[in-house]
Amino acid sequence: MHSTLTEHARCLFGDEYQSVPECEGDHQERYFIEELTFADADSILAMLHELCPHVVDGLLPVWVRNLAYRLVLLQRPDEPALMREASESLWPHGPDRDDVADELKRRADVLEAG
Repeated sequence: MHSTLTEHARCLFGDEYQSVPECEGDHQERYFIEELTFADADSILAMLHELCPHVVDGLLPVWVRNLAYRLVLLQRPDEPALMREASESLWPHGPDRDDVADELKRRADVLEAG
């Protein structure tokens, strides 16, 4: 079994920066998504920062990154730095979510101007 969300993600999706350990776990996306859904913000951020440290890298699928940031922002809705981080993660993946990225950045600016 995996001891952290990061380990679970690494086993399921791989890791661009280190080898994936041998694992006997049942690697189905639904189990990972369930764990992600109920994870605390610190665990989710640890996974994102370890597996995708430079925004445009890593092997996590885009949909997992987007969901992870959405869950973090639901838990920490008033943190401008997290809003900007989530916004930056959206930009490289095409114009489909540019409006969401713009809104996150705008909200971060408003909170900081406070």
